[in-house]
Amino acid sequence: MAATSSHAPFLAGLLLGASLIIAIGAQNAFVLRQGLLQRHRFSVALFCALSDAALIAAGVSGLGAAIGQHPRALAVVACAGALLLIWYGIQALRRAIHPRVLAADAHADTGTVWQVLATCAAFTWLNPHVYLDTVLLIGSLASAWPLLEPRMLFAVGAATASFIWFFSLSYGARLLAPLFRKPMAWRVLDVLIAIVMWSIAGKLLLSFLTR
Repeated sequence: MAATSSHAPFLAGLLLGASLIIAIGAQNAFVLRQGLLQRHRFSVALFCALSDAALIAAGVSGLGAAIGQHPRALAVVACAGALLLIWYGIQALRRAIHPRVLAADAHADTGTVWQVLATCAAFTWLNPHVYLDTVLLIGSLASAWPLLEPRMLFAVGAATASFIWFFSLSYGARLLAPLFRKPMAWRVLDVLIAIVMWSIAGKLLLSFLTR
């Protein structure tokens, strides 16, 4: 029983992290596309996982309570994130319209690893939902374990879920590669990405205007 009890915070964090991260969103759509293109997969997955881990650690350490007292900061991030999502949605739609950019080969995307990571960083750090999920929600739920060790295990569990998810999404995307040898599959994917980006941007702007 003692062993089971000691693992309870880790498992709770792992399950919570998995439930929050496994959803269609701008960041996941970007990771999926890079995985299909097989370009900078490791760097993108590692960056996303480490970013989640840093935000989770900040939330568990008490930053969540501090951010919760400054809603205007989240509103500014929401507006910046919405503009980014609108722009990337337009780019995705342009890719869907022009077949010349639909091939999943080494010439499909010419961005360097730093350019790809810069885009990934924008999707990660300019998305207020990331702060709500990792810093505020996980940070507040970590208070269920007042002692330092179980609280840290909870944070490690949540961060582990991010590592598992992003690397699985990035490298597991190759299983869909046969389907995406067809230009129409890329066209459909980019249209769906555009819809996801614009719907999230609309929700962000709506939440800001109704405050």
